[in-house]
Amino acid sequence: MKTLFLSIFFIIVFVFNAHLQELNCRVQVYAQQVQTSNKHIFESMQKDIFEFINNRKWTEHVYSHDERIECSILINITEQISTDQYKGTMQIQAIRPVYNSNYNSVVLNFKDNDIQFNYVEFQSMDFNENSFTSNLTSLLAYYVYIILGFDYDTFSLYGGTPYFQKAEKIVQNAQNAQEKGWKSFESQKNRYWLVENVLNTKYAPVREFLYRYHRLGLDIMHNKQADGRAEIADALQLLQKIYRDKPSPFMMLLQIVLDAKSDEFVQIFSESFPDEKTRVVNILKEIDPTNSNKYQRILTENKQ
Repeated sequence: MKTLFLSIFFIIVFVFNAHLQELNCRVQVYAQQVQTSNKHIFESMQKDIFEFINNRKWTEHVYSHDERIECSILINITEQISTDQYKGTMQIQAIRPVYNSNYNSVVLNFKDNDIQFNYVEFQSMDFNENSFTSNLTSLLAYYVYIILGFDYDTFSLYGGTPYFQKAEKIVQNAQNAQEKGWKSFESQKNRYWLVENVLNTKYAPVREFLYRYHRLGLDIMHNKQADGRAEIADALQLLQKIYRDKPSPFMMLLQIVLDAKSDEFVQIFSESFPDEKTRVVNILKEIDPTNSNKYQRILTENKQ
């Protein structure tokens, strides 16, 4: 009887783990600016979005509970256009644990300033990756695949390509959508240009940087701090190359990476050697001039 019980227990554990989803995504919906008597609808919206993201299998890979990708989506609804149509912004953030440490590194921190969608309470949220059925589910699926793509890129060189391609397919399917954000001519910083940059071979050095920064840099710093830091310093030259080449009119991907990493650059290199500090600060000030004052702190903080 004991053997039978254990066998059933392990089968249940196996089945449960085999179906664990890839994301542990926190979802928040804010609607303070919206004047409506039915505030409960935003609680339902938050719940439905949470379940759509977290209860769906997005890859063919098996994830354990601890391997799930930590991320968050914050939707700030600024306007109710009609009974079931809403407008606002969406903040997407994803973090990645650093090997053999309790430190999490921000991989993606992006704000989509132009979202618009229909939501009907108690109506199922359908998504078909081969066609456009709903702007809300297309938005959510698009950013899920972007999160997956960035995460996979940090573990293997260009490992996120299959997921970026799925995001690209969503963009293609949405070309006839009435809502903004999917077309090249609508903005210099939208969903079209993000996935265009990521899959454009001219931007491959940015994705190589993400891999070297995380897998060959941060992940070895628990016991080889100087070596990991040196790898990151060398990898910064990849971003410098992109900045100088300016391969397209909208260098969206480069700025997204810099926005996610600027504070971390300061943390990493404040404890570096003087010559390495100087070299890194010169590169960072060149490619990210708006944060020059921030990078200047590398030269003055925690001097060895």
